[in-house]
Amino acid sequence: MEHLIRVLQTDRSDSEIIGYALDTLYNVISNDLEEEEQDDSEEENSAKQVDDLGSQFTEIFIKQQENVTLLLTLVEEFDFHVRWPGVKLLTSLLKQQGPQVQQIILVSPMGVSRLMDLLADSREVIRNDGVLLLQQLTKSNAAIQKIVAFENAFERLLDIITEEGNSDGGIVVEDCLILLQNLLKNNNSNQNFFKEGSYIQRMKPWFEVGDDNCGWSAQKVTNLHLMLQLVRVLVSPTNPPGATSSCQKAMFHCGLLQQLCTILMATGVPADILTETINTVSEVIRGCQTNQDYFASVNAPSSPPRPAIVVLLMSMVNERQPFVLRCAVLYCFQCFLYKNQKGQGEIVSTLLPSTIDATGNSVSAGQLLCGGLFSTDSLSNWCAAVALAHALQENATLKEQLLRVQLATSIGNPPVSLLQQCTNILSQGDKIDRRGSKVQTRVGLLMLLCTWLSNCSIAVTHFLHNPANVPFLTGQIAENLGEEEQLVQGLCALLLGISIYYNDNSLENYRKEKLKQLIEKRIGRENFIEKLGFISKHELYSRAAQKPQPSFSSPDHMMFDHEFTKLVKELEGVISKAIYKSSEEDKKEEEVKKTLEQHDNIVTHYKKVIREQDQELEELKQRINTLTSQNEQLQATVTQQVSQIQQHKDQYNLLKVQLGKDTQHHNSHGDTLQMNGIQTEEVSKLREELEEWKNKHELLQGQLKEKDSVIEKLNSSQLEMGATEQSLQTSRFGGLEHSNELQKELEMLRSQIQLQSAEISKLQMENQKLQMMNAAADPLLGDSGATAATSSELDGRLEQEIKELKNQVKSLSEEKEALKQQLDSSTSTVAILQEKNTKLQRELAESKKEQDDLLVLLADQDQTISAQKMKLKDFGVAVEDEDDTESGDQGDEDEDGDEEEQDENAVCYHEN
Repeated sequence: MEHLIRVLQTDRSDSEIIGYALDTLYNVISNDLEEEEQDDSEEENSAKQVDDLGSQFTEIFIKQQENVTLLLTLVEEFDFHVRWPGVKLLTSLLKQQGPQVQQIILVSPMGVSRLMDLLADSREVIRNDGVLLLQQLTKSNAAIQKIVAFENAFERLLDIITEEGNSDGGIVVEDCLILLQNLLKNNNSNQNFFKEGSYIQRMKPWFEVGDDNCGWSAQKVTNLHLMLQLVRVLVSPTNPPGATSSCQKAMFHCGLLQQLCTILMATGVPADILTETINTVSEVIRGCQTNQDYFASVNAPSSPPRPAIVVLLMSMVNERQPFVLRCAVLYCFQCFLYKNQKGQGEIVSTLLPSTIDATGNSVSAGQLLCGGLFSTDSLSNWCAAVALAHALQENATLKEQLLRVQLATSIGNPPVSLLQQCTNILSQGDKIDRRGSKVQTRVGLLMLLCTWLSNCSIAVTHFLHNPANVPFLTGQIAENLGEEEQLVQGLCALLLGISIYYNDNSLENYRKEKLKQLIEKRIGRENFIEKLGFISKHELYSRAAQKPQPSFSSPDHMMFDHEFTKLVKELEGVISKAIYKSSEEDKKEEEVKKTLEQHDNIVTHYKKVIREQDQELEELKQRINTLTSQNEQLQATVTQQVSQIQQHKDQYNLLKVQLGKDTQHHNSHGDTLQMNGIQTEEVSKLREELEEWKNKHELLQGQLKEKDSVIEKLNSSQLEMGATEQSLQTSRFGGLEHSNELQKELEMLRSQIQLQSAEISKLQMENQKLQMMNAAADPLLGDSGATAATSSELDGRLEQEIKELKNQVKSLSEEKEALKQQLDSSTSTVAILQEKNTKLQRELAESKKEQDDLLVLLADQDQTISAQKMKLKDFGVAVEDEDDTESGDQGDEDEDGDEEEQDENAVCYHEN
């Protein structure tokens, strides 16, 4: 071997001799035997010898870690004659000494990454052997599994499976699925990476089975079986609940669950594939409300369509079906009801009188369970009893409703309750001829009754109301029976203990104290506790407690249900302590229970009040946020309106400037006309028009009077407008600057009006002068006529300008009034919002104050509870904290049975 290793080290350039050396080492280390004709004994002996030799040679080879590192380097070579034998040799080393070789590869730089390149090799032989190498490399090594997963193994393996034809592929698909299982099983990190990488969606095409399901090849069955197991790895009940739930949701959203249900209801599917599909669907829906609701809506393709649950239950209670298939159906039913109160209610409702189909055309789940419960097949009895117990699991309401179920036993006899019928079959079990184990039937019925009566005082009262039940239980417990019957005795003791522990003392003849006295007289306390301990000491009990799936090697081993083992573990200790309690201790315990219940009710009430106030606070906060947003919107509106007002002001200023220019232009024009009015050149023309002027003189006088009155009215309107604008200035924001500006504008308008009035007065004076000139000299009458014409023209222009100025002032005043109204409405809205905000802040402060008062009340309640506990300690009763109760209970089981200490521990348990 040393020489061969030296060849690998020194002759790297000669690929042929390197290949021969690797082949030789592989033949030395490998366990593959040559095909020779040998007897079985000789083959076994030779195989053992070869195993020993292969392990010894492997130890020699890996003793020097450099040898494995050298082999990893050779595997990187692309030459087929070097790479392929190197892969086979490394695979053989991993088979012989897996953990040691794994550790060497793990510490080798880029060791795992080099091997991942084999999956990308274009030569299928090397790629396929690379898959086998990675199978051995990833066995039971979480660190290597994570490295391989993050080297994009999932993507490459799924691509290979798709290329090979999914479930129709050959042995390569099988090898890839085994490698995927190695990477995902019990590896939460890789499972999360697989889900986050959306690889669950790529699993859906695996389960697309056609309508023609006849003639499945053995390889296809194997591939599909591994694919179903891979789905179960992702949703296994042993995984963390959060990871399982997220995978279950992903499988529903991508349609994988729907595809599995299609296979479940298809025809021609092989029995082992159908069984594994049922188990897979069970774990995909277990504890996931969405998936459970979908499964409840699935119908079988029959005429008329029936729910899938009913079809499966028909298989479970059919004794001709394979045992493994019936176990799978039971597991599916249990997973459907797990943490599914809605599904439990639907199953129990099919048993209630108001929902039973009187026509008998359709079979319901409840009818199938009752039929299986009372059939002559013991296995059907057990399965139906366990299934019905799961319908009642942790649901006190349904336990009470199931008491209403009435059964018609025979024609002419009155109906019997389901509870009574179960006890009747239990008491007559030995007389009824059954197929299978009679003990199995009785164990199933006792498990159903224990589940039914636990934590349901009304059901206990109904059970004790039948006078034959308690004597039957005490008789069963007191007898000395064989080993098989000891299990029945233990369950009878458990049922009687439940009848004592959950007894509300409503029946005078079966009060707690009288039942304890009955046990003391007919059985004995020590004997009762010993019989009760038979359950947890049974081997089949330990097997059932390991995992939820009911897996039994034979029908005879089907005795215990996983959920029932949890119930036994919970009740065994408390029943043992309750048997040894005296009546006074029971009374004290009841008083303490009532007191604690009252305190709990008070605390619950205050918690409810606090919860309601928290909701009110949240609503008030939302209202505050809404009003704040509204306030911001209104402030934005106000800002916008202010900007609009500024724009109007700018427009007003612009109009004012334009008006000033027009006034100056008219003034200059008037002066020009005045200067040119009395030229000497026009004297002759004025003479000619003197006669006409005399006729119009009187009319001009009247017009002048009218103009005087118009000017007076305009002055008065301007004064009123000034007063109005002055009030507007004082009411708008109270701003001094803005008021001064408006005042200046009004003064300018007034000055303009005064200028125009002055011009009119000048014209009047000129008219008077002309009249005087006409009186002094006749030849000059023509000039006065021209002057009068000029004066009339000026008067017309002035009148028109005054009207225009009046209209402009009026429009500006209207705009100002509108802006003032908008500002007033915005100011009032802001004031209202501020008032609402102040009110909400005041309500929030009051709510916080009420919450503080409630917290003070809760602190007082805690002090009261502590005082009650101190009183219990004064009575001699040991009271422990909640965190220490469980450890205290476990420690008490190892003590020597002293009565006083056991009584104290029982009180601690009930307080818990």
